[in-house]
Order: sequence, then C-alpha cells, then structure tokens
Amino acid sequence: MAKKEQNSKENTKNKKSFFKSFKAELKKVTWLTPKQLVNNTTAVIVIVLLTAIIVFILNVAFEAMNEKGIDQLRKVISNSTQTTNESSDESATNEVNESTNESTNTSEQEQNTEAESTNQTDSDVQENTSNE
Repeated sequence: MAKKEQNSKENTKNKKSFFKSFKAELKKVTWLTPKQLVNNTTAVIVIVLLTAIIVFILNVAFEAMNEKGIDQLRKVISNSTQTTNESSDESATNEVNESTNESTNTSEQEQNTEAESTNQTDSDVQENTSNE
C-alpha cells in the first residue's frame, strides 16, 4: 500500500513538473506579432495559389498536346498500317507473279531446248539425206 501511495505522489509530481517546464518553454518562444502573422499567412496563400494556377495551366496544355498528339499518331499508324498491308499484298502478288513467270520461263526454255534439239536432228537428217 505504501508503494502505491508513493507511486501516485511521484506521478503527480512528475505531471506538475512537466506542466511547469512546459509553461517555462512556452515563455521562451518568440511569438509573431499580428502584423507578421498576417504577412506570412498572405505570402503562403499567394504562393499556394500561384503554384495551383501554374499546375492547372500546364495540365491543360499537356492534355491538349496529348490529345492532338494521340490523334496524329493514330492517323500515322493507320496510314502506315494500310500502306504496309497494301505493300505486303503487292509483295505477295509480285512474288506469286515472279514464281509464275519463273515457271513459265522454265517451261518455255525447256520447250525451246526440245525444239532446238528436234531442229538439229531434222537438219542432221536432211544433211545426211542430201549427202547420199
């Protein structure tokens, strides 16, 4: 029991000494005059408003550039995609035509070779016949 009473007295002393030291520290603080308080408050409000206005203007400007830029990018991409599709279609068509031409040329060359060999054989036969 004696310890509880002693602890409660110490707590009370600690609380009193805390508030006394707290008051002493607050007396040491240099407080602003009302005029300084108004000036500082005005400066803070003005700076905050200017910053807000600058951020708003930049936001609107970047948003406008972004929208126009995205629209232009979409046009460029769609044009290049269409051009790419057309050129790939043309390339595919050209490749098909080239392969068809190559096979046709090969067939023609084979036919020409056969005709030449036939012509040579005919001319040989004629020469042999005329020599006899």
